[in-house]
Amino acid sequence: MIPYGKHIIDEDDISEVVKVLRGDWLTTGPIVTDFENGVAKYIGVKEAVAVSSGTAALHAAMHALEIKPGDEVIVSPLTFAASANCVVYMGATPVFADVNADTLLIDPESVIQKITQKTRAIIAVDYAGQTCDYKALKSICEAHNLKLVGDCCHSIGAKDEDGNTAGSLADISVLSFHPVKHITTGEGGMALTDDPELAKRMRSFRSHGINIDASARLEKCTWVYEMQELGYNYRITDIQCALGLSQLKKLDNFLEIRRKYAAKYRFLFLNHYEITPLRIKKGVQHAFHLYVVKVPAHKRKAAFEEMRNQGFGVNVHYIPVHYHPYYMNNFKTGTGLCPVAEEAYEGLMTLPLHPGMTERQVDSCAKALDTILKACS
Repeated sequence: MIPYGKHIIDEDDISEVVKVLRGDWLTTGPIVTDFENGVAKYIGVKEAVAVSSGTAALHAAMHALEIKPGDEVIVSPLTFAASANCVVYMGATPVFADVNADTLLIDPESVIQKITQKTRAIIAVDYAGQTCDYKALKSICEAHNLKLVGDCCHSIGAKDEDGNTAGSLADISVLSFHPVKHITTGEGGMALTDDPELAKRMRSFRSHGINIDASARLEKCTWVYEMQELGYNYRITDIQCALGLSQLKKLDNFLEIRRKYAAKYRFLFLNHYEITPLRIKKGVQHAFHLYVVKVPAHKRKAAFEEMRNQGFGVNVHYIPVHYHPYYMNNFKTGTGLCPVAEEAYEGLMTLPLHPGMTERQVDSCAKALDTILKACS
């Protein structure tokens, strides 16, 4: 089976992890800071806070922005559930805005329609690896005194039309280092910001709400610490960050391969009336975490099953969050809430795309989908 996404680990990665295993710090040590600094420099932001997952980064962002019960936060429905769950963790309400039909990125016009007196923030999801319309979203936030969070778990290495880097375009941006992402720490995530106060709150939040970590206490020769607010154990280990630092060195190469394979898919599907790739906005540099196409809705299930049978690990990203029973039962969501996203979902299919593939596998995957769709009634 060729999976839709896969981590790539080499001997350099293993060697860096082994160095930590043989060292003095396994967690909350200097390699965590080194990884934070490395990613912050790559993205071009002042502050980076490494945590245990992308979900933890989203939760930390909501905490830092002081989202509370009674508040509303606008989010896209075409995303992993964590993008909305982080709002619920704070006792607030996620409000789903629709997406643009051709990119599946959150639609600023729909966002405007969903704003109420309770709205406090917008979470923009860089679906599949393409940056949202942050210019429009920032303008909306300024007009309504809202905060903007960039869910950039798909888009590390992407750039917008003006050359601005994904992860640097919102009040807080978050990354994921899950194994199917561009680089991995096993599990892990990071929150990025230029605001030192927001970073300070997130650093405390990741460690029980405590104001000083173990390495800092060691440096200052003190045992004293204070739990100043309720936090969580969302720390990441030096073991994981050693892997992340090693992977970061390979990121540009991984992106180059992803872009090459995405271009090949696009060429192979050119003028194919049953396979429609998502639109890439002019001038952007797409990160291609996912390669998503639209196929005829009535053929999707049969095509999905046959592609799997032939060894192609296709997937579907995503079941709209407002379709999940938890949201339907607790927030009274359902069909008709986001009609563009709902219609798109019926025909979505994610094709294998990762640096561990070969061009021949890309060719064979594209050919198989073409053949299967033609055979489907």
